Amino acid sequence: MISSSLARALLTSVALVTSVLLAGCDTDQVSLATNAKANQPVSPKLLAAMTEKDMDLQSPILVRLFKQEAELEVWKQTRSGQFALLKTYPICRWSGDLGPKVREGDRQAPEGFYSINPSQMNPQSAYYLSFNTGYPNAFDRALGRSGSQLMVHGDCSSRGCYAMTDEQIAEIYSLGRESFFGGQKAFQFQAYPFRMTPVNMAKHRNNPNMAFWKMIKEGNDHFEVTRQEPKVDFCEKKYVFDAAKTPDAKRDPVFDASAKCPAYVIPDDIASAVREKEQKDEAEYARLVAKGTPMARMNTGIDGGMNKVFAAKIPEGSTGLSEGAEGSTLQMLAMSKAPGTIPGTVNPPRPNLEPAAASPQSEPVVAAPAQASNTRVAAAAPTDKENSQGGGFFSGLARKMGMGSADTTATASPPPATTASATPPTAASRLKAAVTRFAPGHGTAKDAKDAPKETAKEAAKPVAAAKPAEPKPADTKVAASRPPLKPSVSDSAAAAGSKDAQLAGAAPVMSSNSFDSRFGAVK
Repeated sequence: MISSSLARALLTSVALVTSVLLAGCDTDQVSLATNAKANQPVSPKLLAAMTEKDMDLQSPILVRLFKQEAELEVWKQTRSGQFALLKTYPICRWSGDLGPKVREGDRQAPEGFYSINPSQMNPQSAYYLSFNTGYPNAFDRALGRSGSQLMVHGDCSSRGCYAMTDEQIAEIYSLGRESFFGGQKAFQFQAYPFRMTPVNMAKHRNNPNMAFWKMIKEGNDHFEVTRQEPKVDFCEKKYVFDAAKTPDAKRDPVFDASAKCPAYVIPDDIASAVREKEQKDEAEYARLVAKGTPMARMNTGIDGGMNKVFAAKIPEGSTGLSEGAEGSTLQMLAMSKAPGTIPGTVNPPRPNLEPAAASPQSEPVVAAPAQASNTRVAAAAPTDKENSQGGGFFSGLARKMGMGSADTTATASPPPATTASATPPTAASRLKAAVTRFAPGHGTAKDAKDAPKETAKEAAKPVAAAKPAEPKPADTKVAASRPPLKPSVSDSAAAAGSKDAQLAGAAPVMSSNSFDSRFGAVK
């Protein structure tokens, strides 16, 4: 069965290419498979899965992608006319943060609904194979958003794109190619920050992108209840799904992303099913919020994410903003086979070198409430011990700078722990560090009310023999530290970006200039 299906697919592909060559036309079918990489057949395992799920090799496909879960799904139309999930691919690397792409160079991978036609498939990609997501769409342009060449490609390297392994993108590419050969004009690409479940919506309820996410969730709900590709339109700078003409209209409504919405209706069967799903989701969301579901931390400074199956196989690998794994689960993943070849130059998620200032909407870092007896006073006066150790002048200078005399540190052992603050060192903080180095008595985590308890003997100790009082375990406050910076890989990997160019027309076009000159700016 598999061998006959494979042979039939190859014969169909050859027949199509031969016919267009004989006709002298430079069409999309020719540009889809111009080399061995782009012409790889669909794997026998996938063909067997299609047979089991009542799918044809060349039936239409639909792609969904989720950043937080770091997963890409390929759905395929069955003979019943509905779409069913064919395969889920773990994403090797994506960059940026949860949220849509806004401007060129922000490193964001796009979110929203996009359409992929044959001219967006690039068999000559510098990252093995790729397809252009189509960003910006009409909605993005209506909001003045900018960016270009945002791809799904191989090589597990991303600077604003979604990167798979070469083996994965070869399989995804072959599924798209066959759907085009079967007559599909374009397949839909749905990109989400996370799976649009009530629990995820509750966790991210304080995110400034929530209004946008609720809007694209409506499209997700349309697909979930119908298992059909939702029709997407734009008007009044918003998405509209499955719009149809009104009963008294003689023609379909015309949409303009920047203009007022025309008169339209949503078919009753779809509207009622979507409304029922939304009511259930909203009730569950309200229950989770009332229960006190913790909100996800924002502004972490982490650059993107990586599926745990890949992070487990990389020394000091991290899932970044994607869902991670711990303990035995991570060890089991490290021993399992990876879905494709991981390049030696892969760059796992890590904090940005230039952290952005905290957003006003950010959830503040709140320490656990301490006992009344352990309350620390930032404006505590210097003790006699501090003055006797030479800390009086520096402590007074520090207090004039607004730093106080009591300091709570993350740990007391080297290396110093990274504090929770995302702002770069200021002049005041550098002065404070100098005071701590040259005035041993300054900066100890000691309460002001404990100062009178210092004995005359302790106060008379020479500076050389002075030893800062160690805080009691009950008094130690541990700050939430950001993940340590990972060492950089080679310059070539750091410079890796989405250097694919969308094919103009049907035939692939290779630029004669270099990647560095074309994409010097950060995606």
